[in-house]
Amino acid sequence: MQFRDLKAQYTQYKSVIDDAIHNVLNTGQYIGGKPVNELEKDLAEYVGVKHCITCANGTDALSLVLMAWDVKEGDAVFVPDFTFFSTGEVVSFNGATPVFVDVDEKTFNIDPEKLTQSIEKVNKEGKLNPKVVIPVDLFGLPANYNEIEKIAKSYNLLVLEDGAQGFGGNINGEMACSFGNAATTSFFPAKPLGCYGDGGAVFTDSDETAEMLRSYKTHGKGENKYDNVRIGINSRLDTIQAAILQVKLHAFKEHELDGVNRAYQLYSERLQNIVETPFIPEGYYSSFAQYTIKLVSKKQRNALQDKLKENNIPSMIYYTKPMHRQQAFSDLPFDERDFPVTNKLCDTVLSLPMHPYLKEGEITRVCDVIQDFMSD
Repeated sequence: MQFRDLKAQYTQYKSVIDDAIHNVLNTGQYIGGKPVNELEKDLAEYVGVKHCITCANGTDALSLVLMAWDVKEGDAVFVPDFTFFSTGEVVSFNGATPVFVDVDEKTFNIDPEKLTQSIEKVNKEGKLNPKVVIPVDLFGLPANYNEIEKIAKSYNLLVLEDGAQGFGGNINGEMACSFGNAATTSFFPAKPLGCYGDGGAVFTDSDETAEMLRSYKTHGKGENKYDNVRIGINSRLDTIQAAILQVKLHAFKEHELDGVNRAYQLYSERLQNIVETPFIPEGYYSSFAQYTIKLVSKKQRNALQDKLKENNIPSMIYYTKPMHRQQAFSDLPFDERDFPVTNKLCDTVLSLPMHPYLKEGEITRVCDVIQDFMSD
């Protein structure tokens, strides 16, 4: 059993993917070109925004937006404490200061009430300029943008949606990567929509931001690549990856989103009243980058993971360490009492195999092992 079965996906679409790759090889154009342009247009249309700008990876996507918004030393950027390292890393990389915010115990996403408290605290201290909030659509579930955008507006903050795990999710039909002032996603192979290497994209309705992003991602170019008007980076999506993503986007829309949500229903039906299963608020739709359950303690979580391993069932822990405890951020002051939910989640969450090609029998097998473990 695979945790995320990329081979099954390739097997089903092998001939189409191979043709897409060979078409690029036959043109001899490996940077830019028609596949990249078409993919950006298709992605923007799917999400429902004016601009999509592809780049080399999801981390660059975040960093590029912060560059376009002139986020720099002295600025405070509010980031959930329970997430992957890159969301906070890009803040420090651009010279600003990440301010970590505890998350909601049900959704695992940034807690709007605690966000307000964190902004007020920074304002009171008067050392940093609150500038951006980066909500993360963790495990495929969009964050609470209705509340987050109200808070951001009241404090004059920009909102950058980190949709690396959330692409394909929605809130009452409004697609993930369409919220805030700009949004990003990742095409890392294990993400909801993944390529066969690294890749990322930024989404925005702002013409000005889009223009800046296209400059910053290509060495700060002006009218052409030999006219450099600012210091930028080199961050482009390879043409072969764009061609692969065109095929995979079709599969994603046609059946893969439905597939992971069917798996979610099957898991939750079998595991309800046994362990705490993912919570999806009314009106929300998750793309289920992960299916994550909660146990009552670190000891129980680790023992269950060992039991699954004994039965050749893979599982993962996202995440074992909160952002505020990462050594790279050890120079930042924090109060451990500000992160009770994140600290508990790091000790109690466990992610089970999840992908569109997961068979019902495999889900039943996973659930049987968990049920047996919990009944001992």
